[in-house]
Amino acid sequence: MHALPHDHTGGRIKRLRLERGLTQTALSELSQVPYSTLTKAEQGVKPASPYVIAQVARALRVDVATVIGQPYVSELREDQLDVLVQPIREALDVYDLGVDPEVSPRPYQLLADDAESLLVAVRAGEIKQVATAVPGLILEATTAAHAAPGHERWLLLASTYRTAYDVATKLGYGDLAAIALARMDWAAERASSATLGGIYRYMRALSYLRDGQYRTGQRLTALGMSLLEQADPGHEREVATGQLHLGAAVMAGRSKDHATAEVHLTEAERIAEGTGESPTVHYLSFGPTNVQVHRVSVLAELDEYGEAARTGRSVRIPGDWPKSRKAHHYAELARAQLWTGDLEASFENLLRARKAAPQQARYHQTVRDTYTGLEAARRQLPDNFLSYGNWLGV
Repeated sequence: MHALPHDHTGGRIKRLRLERGLTQTALSELSQVPYSTLTKAEQGVKPASPYVIAQVARALRVDVATVIGQPYVSELREDQLDVLVQPIREALDVYDLGVDPEVSPRPYQLLADDAESLLVAVRAGEIKQVATAVPGLILEATTAAHAAPGHERWLLLASTYRTAYDVATKLGYGDLAAIALARMDWAAERASSATLGGIYRYMRALSYLRDGQYRTGQRLTALGMSLLEQADPGHEREVATGQLHLGAAVMAGRSKDHATAEVHLTEAERIAEGTGESPTVHYLSFGPTNVQVHRVSVLAELDEYGEAARTGRSVRIPGDWPKSRKAHHYAELARAQLWTGDLEASFENLLRARKAAPQQARYHQTVRDTYTGLEAARRQLPDNFLSYGNWLGV
């Protein structure tokens, strides 16, 4: 096996700690992360959980992205994805400049069809394809909305901003994701869409979840549910409400609040019984499967890795479920299995994550840190283990 990669999350924690002249004991006390958990993370033996990463980041007074090393610039450059980020930034910047005389937007239906296809493609893990197409579509939709303001055109523009958010999040550009979300809210207000307003709060809450600001995230999910009460009753509102409950459950799990997490999971499960699988309603992938997948995530957030692994093995993913969601679930399950010592199953799920959505898996922090943990275990693993590491760039 090749040497343990130095540039993993645990290695960055160690480097940041030493730069500040802190011992492991001191950082453990400052972050309230158990000493044994911190040392294992620094060694790369066990992947640092999102909770641990957020606690350490707060103690070291850096943002989470600094700790996890995103965006992975060298890999992005190798895949020629880095050059696609700036056009997205530029397209997001002209949101309030009105009609661009140099842009001649196509008819509404053609723009709407393209927006829909990008929503589908990003969930299929086709990040490069979407990143290439979305700046031009944003520019067209921006001029179209300003030229003939109306509910449908503002909703269309909001959809393109949401896709920009999806791309930025998956590539690890948190600042760009935040800008795209703000633009989405701006367009949603002009469309007077209570449902989209609720979904915006859900997505914004996830940003705070990743940064470890759970109280703010909880306030946002509560606000989102309140906004959804203003939407017309029906299937769409139920799906959005159910997804907000799932987000709130993960938020509670990361806050180590088991009781509240279970309340939200139970309510989401009740709603999913009525909605059934509704993957294309605002492309939230809500339904019974997503509830099961989130239960695995919540158990992992609560550090109940054994139960998370057992529950994850019983989840049956529909064949037509979005590939990006499949990849994320397999990565979560792989992390739980690493913690329980089931290394072969853990690596098998890393392989599943790559097969489902290779572009996403390559930039998924959980995939990379779980691989590092498997590498540190120094057990006999299949020959393709090394090629997987080369593919990740570690």
